[in-house]
Amino acid sequence: MSPAMRNLAVESETKGGNDSTESEFHKGVKHLCEKGITGVPSKYILPVPDQPKSSKGSGSVSNPNLKLPVIDFAELQGYSRSHAVNSLRKACEEFGFFHLVNHDIPRDVIENMIDVGKRFFDLPFEERSKYMSTEMRSPVRYGTSFNQNKDEVFCWRDFLKLSCHPLSDVLPFWPSSPADLRQAVVNYSKNTKVLYLMLTEAILESLGLVDTTRNENENDGLREFENGSQLLVLNCYPKCPEPDLTLGMHPHSDYGFLTLLLQDEVEGLQIHHEGRWVTVEPRPDSFVVNVGDHLEIFSNGRYSSVLHRVLVNSSKTRISVASLHSLPFDSTVQPSPKLIDEANPRRYKDTNFASFLDYLSSCEPKRKSFLESRKLA
Repeated sequence: MSPAMRNLAVESETKGGNDSTESEFHKGVKHLCEKGITGVPSKYILPVPDQPKSSKGSGSVSNPNLKLPVIDFAELQGYSRSHAVNSLRKACEEFGFFHLVNHDIPRDVIENMIDVGKRFFDLPFEERSKYMSTEMRSPVRYGTSFNQNKDEVFCWRDFLKLSCHPLSDVLPFWPSSPADLRQAVVNYSKNTKVLYLMLTEAILESLGLVDTTRNENENDGLREFENGSQLLVLNCYPKCPEPDLTLGMHPHSDYGFLTLLLQDEVEGLQIHHEGRWVTVEPRPDSFVVNVGDHLEIFSNGRYSSVLHRVLVNSSKTRISVASLHSLPFDSTVQPSPKLIDEANPRRYKDTNFASFLDYLSSCEPKRKSFLESRKLA
């Protein structure tokens, strides 16, 4: 069967003409899989240069697995802190990604988070769909792809996004099923927020912006982060019948300051490193942490956010939980004045979260396009 005929056959399985087909796509990949599709609908098929195993296009060829730098969080709290901070600086400068180990978040908090995520996506579509929304500012949003209103080609991904700050305001809006979801997310979000703040202090130190030998009142740089935003994203990448034709997430960088990613045991995350796509091996009992666009702006380009994407496979569903952290939603993000001088002029415009949402709502985000729009000529 030709590709065109195969696509028609696949689309016929979604029952109906163009209008109903588009409606089915907007219900999510999990819904399509539950209906028993045996091929990838054309809405999810990437142009050949963008397909994950294509040898065409720039930087499309995948490399063997990459061993990211490993930062020992325990060392950041002990006598080896200066060594660990130097390792952190190097990881942010050379990779923009690293594994974080010995983070002290209880194992049951992590296991419960992955488990409740799996059970949410296993709920009947009628239950999941209660939380479907295209409103970017909603405290809870279930959806598919990346921006299903703008994406020309959909991602093989469903998500549940939960705003986590302030918890007392947003908690009543979160899903009430599974029954233990709210408590599991509260526990996880509180633990990751503490971890983020301690990690941010080390990053500011690596940039020369805080001095841990001073008393707390002299280090004002951390205060603006303490009341910062936190968005938790539960991602589900269902088994895909033709994984070489699509991606779980298209190449992108994260908008915030830092992202702490919890993966299950299924490979999928790739980063763009030295001109090639390389796979990040899941490491038990660790987080994958990456530099976001806001940290690139804040550091005036010393630390760069890095393109990453997600592969899918035909044998296992993959679950991940991304905890995205940044300054408060109403804050202005700008290069730190202490990192600007004659040798290092200001490289970025001021920005804020509202600007990002407006940009996201107005166009299909591609690669690091939002960050590019913030650069000074």
